[in-house]
Amino acid sequence: MTRYKLTLEYDGTDLIGWQENRQGPSVQSIVKDAIEKFCGARVDVVGAGRTDAGVHAIAMTAHVDIAGEHSAETVMRALNFYLVNMPVSVLACEIVPDDFNARFDCAARHYKYVVLNRGASPVLQKNRVYWVARPLDVEAMRTAAKKLIGNHDFTSFRATQCQAKSPIKTLDRLEITQNGDEIIFEFSARSFLHHMVRNIVGTLIEIGHGKPYDIDKIFADKNRASAGPTAPACGLYFIRADY
Repeated sequence: MTRYKLTLEYDGTDLIGWQENRQGPSVQSIVKDAIEKFCGARVDVVGAGRTDAGVHAIAMTAHVDIAGEHSAETVMRALNFYLVNMPVSVLACEIVPDDFNARFDCAARHYKYVVLNRGASPVLQKNRVYWVARPLDVEAMRTAAKKLIGNHDFTSFRATQCQAKSPIKTLDRLEITQNGDEIIFEFSARSFLHHMVRNIVGTLIEIGHGKPYDIDKIFADKNRASAGPTAPACGLYFIRADY
């Protein structure tokens, strides 16, 4: 048995997310199917993150155990052969020690959220950005974002169905940049709560529209209703995992 580290790119538009279940196609199930076609066995695929339905990945790390001693190049070519015309692709593959774990060994996870801020709706970027037609005050959002960085109780920014044992997280980085009509939010942390990034973006967008949200009060309230709405999944991308 050999353990392989995979780097995956995927378009989550028509997927139910990372996790395999009976409700529809997932990243995990698609990769499992490709591996089964290659080696004849259905094995588990462990990812660095469990993205939701509609969320994309530029470079998601995963690991998988495959019987035999295939080269990393052989595994990558074989999986991509079976993934042709699927919304998932293997960008890189390498053999790693048997104790490597894509989820638990991850030292940092990086996400970006892309907002298209213009009057015209997206055509080429449909399902890949969050379209916000009304102008946003980027400086106001940046000022509020600074208060979110650091170690905090993010109860007000977690989904009600979040299963994390603690709402305490350390947000290492939150930067907002603007490139033409695109506003990009970049997040870095060891781990995130369920919907944490999307709830933060939704709140910052409300602030960008002049809504009187106060970050300190939101933290103090420890109540999801105190923060802004959840931004849609289509603008969210898993960028990479650090080890």
